[in-house]
Amino acid sequence: MPLLPKEKRERELFRVFEIGIVLKGIDGVVEIVLGTLLLFTNVTDIVQAFVANELIEDPDDFFARHAQHLINVTPHAQFIGALYLLSHGLAKTFLSWGILRGNLWAYPAGAAFFSIFAVYEIIRAVGTGSLLLFAAFAFDVVVIGLIIYEYRLLAARRG
Repeated sequence: MPLLPKEKRERELFRVFEIGIVLKGIDGVVEIVLGTLLLFTNVTDIVQAFVANELIEDPDDFFARHAQHLINVTPHAQFIGALYLLSHGLAKTFLSWGILRGNLWAYPAGAAFFSIFAVYEIIRAVGTGSLLLFAAFAFDVVVIGLIIYEYRLLAARRG
């Protein structure tokens, strides 16, 4: 039996919703890995090691020279960055997992959490002019809208 237009639209929206939540979860795992790496490595030393070989080859290499001067992260700043990535990644992964399992509590918590960071993204995007941050903001707005939409459907089905 063919799907009615409303059922087809809801199925397509649910698929986009699932993909968005899975991507949020994957992003959370990546943040956890990067945060862990930041805790146990020295970013400045790693960049210096990569840049040193390039500068031996070409002492006037524009990118290598600028990277060498730009990447000078203090241990304190690196630790704060690691904590940020770990906490954000853990929360994002946990909420994505809860939403994918259909836990009602995770929908409003996820929408609120993702909204806070969407506001941060748009403030940073406007301040820096970063197209990547504008794209991340747009993606987050779509995912937040789908979370709210799916939450309403799920809550209505459960009574």
